Amino acid sequence: MPAGFLTPRRLTIGVLCLISLIVCCGLAWWQWNRFESATGTFQNLGYVLQWPLFGLFPAFMVMRIRKLRREAAAADQAAASAKPAPRPEQWGQRPVADVPKPRPATPAAPVVPQDEDEELAAYNRYLAELYQRDQQES
Repeated sequence: MPAGFLTPRRLTIGVLCLISLIVCCGLAWWQWNRFESATGTFQNLGYVLQWPLFGLFPAFMVMRIRKLRREAAAADQAAASAKPAPRPEQWGQRPVADVPKPRPATPAAPVVPQDEDEELAAYNRYLAELYQRDQQES
């Protein structure tokens, strides 16, 4: 066993996983007894099958988390040991010019069509005024 394999934290997690399995198997046994009784239903049988899975789930999660941590550590090591990509100057080429920042868009006045309905035209003028105020504030 490697050094530090049985740390208090790992022992605690292992004991909790074992307790979870024992408790859930006890609950499965209780549901089996209920299923065999005169008032038992198939729902009780379903619980008989579910409780052991619930008891095994914490152990599964511990193994899954350990695997993901090992994969992340391996990826970090691979990234740290990888050589950086050569820059264009190293290829004998000129570096690519920086992309200029986009110019701020000039707010175009909203086009208000000639509406036949005077009320709709007034509403559109009101919206255009609100748009202009919003553009001035930002």
